[in-house]
Amino acid sequence: MSANEKVFSVLLAPRVSEKTARLQEVSNQYVFEVSSDATKADVKAAVEQLFDVKVESVNVVNVKGKNKSFRFRSGRRGDWRKAYVRLTDGQSIDVSAKA
Repeated sequence: MSANEKVFSVLLAPRVSEKTARLQEVSNQYVFEVSSDATKADVKAAVEQLFDVKVESVNVVNVKGKNKSFRFRSGRRGDWRKAYVRLTDGQSIDVSAKA
């Protein structure tokens, strides 16, 4: 796998919600769903290369899947990983949801 392919496989999707919108306004942080084996260094390199911005810090969180009931059968949603990326002052990324 080349370095370019690695960058595209690390970031899966931006997470857009009321909470993440508030984080963008208040502390210049953006939230991405990342691959389960991604490290902080991988996420930082991917964001800097894809969006041409300077990353100040990265926090990574493992999110446990919820137990749900599907047609009277219990099941479990998959675990996933997300990254909170803080950019340096004056930098921004356009991750607005396109309908």
